[in-house]
Amino acid sequence: MTLRLRTTPVPGTRDAYTGIDFNLGFHARHYHLDLTYRVMPNRLDGTATIDVVTWKDLGVMTLDLMNNLSVRRVTAVGAGGRSIKVTRFKHSDNKLRITFSEPLRADTEFQLVIRYGGNPRGRRTTWGDIGWEELESGALVASQPNGAPSWFPCDDTPDEKALYDIRVTADNPFTVISNGELVHKRGAGSTTTWHYRTAQPLASYLVTLQVGEYTRLELGTRTDAWVPRRFLEEAREAFRDQEEMLEVYENIFGPYPFPRYTVVMTEDELEIPLEAQGLSIFGSNMVTPEWERLVAHELSHQWFGNSLGLAQWDDIWLNEGFACYCEWLWFEHKGHPAADSALEHYQDLAMKPQDLVIGDPGAQDMFDDRVYKRGALTVHALRVLLGDAAFFEALRAYVSFGRHSIVEPVDLRTQLYRVGNQEQIDELLDAWLWSPALPEFPR
Repeated sequence: MTLRLRTTPVPGTRDAYTGIDFNLGFHARHYHLDLTYRVMPNRLDGTATIDVVTWKDLGVMTLDLMNNLSVRRVTAVGAGGRSIKVTRFKHSDNKLRITFSEPLRADTEFQLVIRYGGNPRGRRTTWGDIGWEELESGALVASQPNGAPSWFPCDDTPDEKALYDIRVTADNPFTVISNGELVHKRGAGSTTTWHYRTAQPLASYLVTLQVGEYTRLELGTRTDAWVPRRFLEEAREAFRDQEEMLEVYENIFGPYPFPRYTVVMTEDELEIPLEAQGLSIFGSNMVTPEWERLVAHELSHQWFGNSLGLAQWDDIWLNEGFACYCEWLWFEHKGHPAADSALEHYQDLAMKPQDLVIGDPGAQDMFDDRVYKRGALTVHALRVLLGDAAFFEALRAYVSFGRHSIVEPVDLRTQLYRVGNQEQIDELLDAWLWSPALPEFPR
């Protein structure tokens, strides 16, 4: 599978939203994580083996890893087993800096092996604690936008997708759930090893680990849930429409991007549902039919955000605007027109401050509800402008073009231009995305 790279240049040397320096000069193509997790002391030990290719001459490279995880050893091996000498490594300021004895030439392929361990914890950010979260009985990982280094060394930026093999040994009776397909599950004494492998590349913030005392609940031919045993019936009712939702979205956007879709319901309560590739995480407080719109929202992210990944965080509306509009499409399927949902939320937006540019909302406001709802209204305005036939044709082309890759606003515009008037499309997008004032409701 060829991963299409970003169209626009990398914006400088630092991510303007996370405030973290980019790790430049290489691509990480495949992560092999071999981990041991002891639940009760919340202890994680492991080896990360990363397949790397340089895109420029590189004498020093960096990776993201939180300081509370100690790095014990770093080695490197080139193609054909050729030794690559690591002269030193330094781990500080949540960066692992690796120095080679001589610069590696551009297009050099090698494996980096990092042995590390410690007590993982969440990363404190503008958006709260993200990444690793210790639960009453287990742990979960939800890393958007930059929490992945809370549990493994990585190039933690959304435009650097990679494949993953994740092997975790945990105490019985805990279940381990991660991205991709379960390759094998092997017990040995008081522990079990779970090995997951992804067939499609994913961004580091979408890599997850869920550890808990879960029971599997089959919801359909391609959807299932892992839930605490005492919540089985509640979960069956709450997620009863999930398979139908998947089929509805397939009819609109094209094939579901992954082999299966899984939801994990923690015994703990959560503030919001959490997104990962191929699965979503809900708290026990959310497993009621009243949360139907969130079930629809999280499923739609498998297309918008996971298969179609972001190049950079200022384009967050491409994820959340489309996912929010997918809620309205689901309710339209059930008989409530998307135009009615749009009008309801437009009226709510009109009562809120109009001081946000959703095309680049800034770090503080990237998860503001106005980004979600105004993003969805932008999508609806395009539908009204183009008409259903042209709009859904462009949408399917956009989804197909960006499948298992990354997308930017220019990619959406390109597909819209194929079916509509470029000047009208640009005028609409500029008004909805780049002007704080709320445009007139689209009719």
